[in-house]
Amino acid sequence: MSHQNKVKKLSRPKPHREALLANLATSLFAHRMIETTHAKATELRRLADRLITIAKKDTLAAQRQVAQTIRDKAIHKKLFTEIVPNLQDRNSGYTRVIKKKVRRGDAAIISVVELLTPRPVEEEPEKTKKKKKAAPKKEAAAE
Repeated sequence: MSHQNKVKKLSRPKPHREALLANLATSLFAHRMIETTHAKATELRRLADRLITIAKKDTLAAQRQVAQTIRDKAIHKKLFTEIVPNLQDRNSGYTRVIKKKVRRGDAAIISVVELLTPRPVEEEPEKTKKKKKAAPKKEAAAE
């Protein structure tokens, strides 16, 4: 029975587990979608949703709480400036976990974790075709 077992241990000691989940959360916020095993994905969803909920308060205390987990300054800034404003209208459910495949070596279920934010629009440079200059017409040589 799993009564009162609120944390999946993922076969790791506590500091290793916390570092693993912090790194997964940092990668999720950086890339908006990552692949990992299903057990790690479900734990990551709990952590990421909690971090986004804290970040939505947008106070100094909230920034410091998130900074304890997300230690990369660029990703921390991206979370507060790009990701959280897109999720202001949601109350919960900021991430999605989808089972994708079974890993060949050990038959572990691989899942995709993604943020439910609109994809950023990447501006493609306009391709302007340069028209080739027409070669000067040769006048009739027979004249």
